[in-house]
Amino acid sequence: MFHLNSYKQGIASRLYRLIAVFFVLAGLAGGVSAADMPAQASADNRTYRLGSGDVITITVFDEEDLSRLNYRLPDTGLIAFPFGEVSALGLSITELETKIVTGLRKGYLKNPRVSVSMIEYRPFFVIGQVNRPGGFPYQIGMTVRKAIALAGGFAPRGSVSKMFIVREADVHRPESKIDLDADVFAGDTITVEEGFF
Repeated sequence: MFHLNSYKQGIASRLYRLIAVFFVLAGLAGGVSAADMPAQASADNRTYRLGSGDVITITVFDEEDLSRLNYRLPDTGLIAFPFGEVSALGLSITELETKIVTGLRKGYLKNPRVSVSMIEYRPFFVIGQVNRPGGFPYQIGMTVRKAIALAGGFAPRGSVSKMFIVREADVHRPESKIDLDADVFAGDTITVEEGFF
């Protein structure tokens, strides 16, 4: 005798198994699970190089007077402490923490505990033949393709083959030709030139 309820349960069971397989395969194809993504972003934050315009929070545990909330790094990159000034320019968050701990140990605190958090990245810039040229907040994993999208896309005469970048991190600041998949970092300037048709 045919049981409709058993038939429905069998279909539902197969459907759930198919959905489970789909999510497993999607996770394998992406190479990174959703749980891994915050850890990756955190790792990128730790290796990011600080520059003027970045906003950070420095927490010296149990020492509120020594902490700095939402501190925007000036052009000099200097942060004043009782033991002297610390230059944050070009340092990673880990290196800055170490520098502050070292300074505080010199006659101020016996066992200082310091944490530096990234609050806001300094911008990058897109100029030339885009619809909305200007400065845009940097995000970890930024590419030229994403940067152009944030700038409103290519203007009618913008050239995909004539794009250049000046890296803030490069002391000599040469202009380099780039493609849509090139990485973009905070402080970089992208120029999209006019194409001739």
